[in-house]
Amino acid sequence: MSSCNGNCSSCSSADCGDRKKESLLAALNPKASVKKVIAVVSGKGGVGKSTVTSMLAVAMARKGKRVGVLDADITGPSTPTAFGVTECQGANEDGLYPALSRGGIQIMSINLLLDNPADPVVWRGPVIAGAVKQFWTDVIWEDVDYLFVDMPPGTGDVPLTVFQSLPVDGIVIVTSPQDLVSMIVSKAVKMANMMHIPVLGFVENYSFLQCPDCGKKIEVFGKSHLDEVAKEFDLPVLARLPIDPYVAQAYDNGLMETVSTDVMADVITAVEKA
Repeated sequence: MSSCNGNCSSCSSADCGDRKKESLLAALNPKASVKKVIAVVSGKGGVGKSTVTSMLAVAMARKGKRVGVLDADITGPSTPTAFGVTECQGANEDGLYPALSRGGIQIMSINLLLDNPADPVVWRGPVIAGAVKQFWTDVIWEDVDYLFVDMPPGTGDVPLTVFQSLPVDGIVIVTSPQDLVSMIVSKAVKMANMMHIPVLGFVENYSFLQCPDCGKKIEVFGKSHLDEVAKEFDLPVLARLPIDPYVAQAYDNGLMETVSTDVMADVITAVEKA
């Protein structure tokens, strides 16, 4: 063998000790610049991960940082909808220029490249993973301070590709207050540990509904079990987001940059320290 894949259990080479593990990191487009990469993940779908990603991007942009969002959820892309963008800025021999939101957030998603955004992406796993990788190698991210990667749920091809191919500085795990949270969150944390990527903490979405009349917090999905899991892994709960109809409407209408992001303050602090 002329190279090492890092799996010592499958290696029979006598001179293995003289070899060095090869990096699987993909090269960023030569015309691009990205300082930090933060992945937003979840162990299951339907927990509002894309909403959290969008709020993080908006919150960081409000701090004067140059921000990008890489929509890695190829079969369920929604980031363009959240920011009201429909097409990229163009392409040339150097690469592809991402779309720009009203507030200057750079966005790349498969929906920006389809003739009809409503058409399904019916691709096999390796092709999907390759497309995500190209969003790093072929896109001209312009002076981005923080690139947030909106991941698909689970621990399959795309998360593995992102963790191996992109220089991820940390991940934020999004969850919801349900009984199965322990198992789901554990899978996400353990995958991050296997890939040697720091987990910055948890964001619990749909944590409660606040009554507009009396202010009482109603636990619509039951009592949260996240504190127990956070204690088990010695990780912080960075934010608990309420069920907010305005946020849902803003997302559907491309107005995420009008949403309050005060609740994300601790998450942003953790991202800045990554």
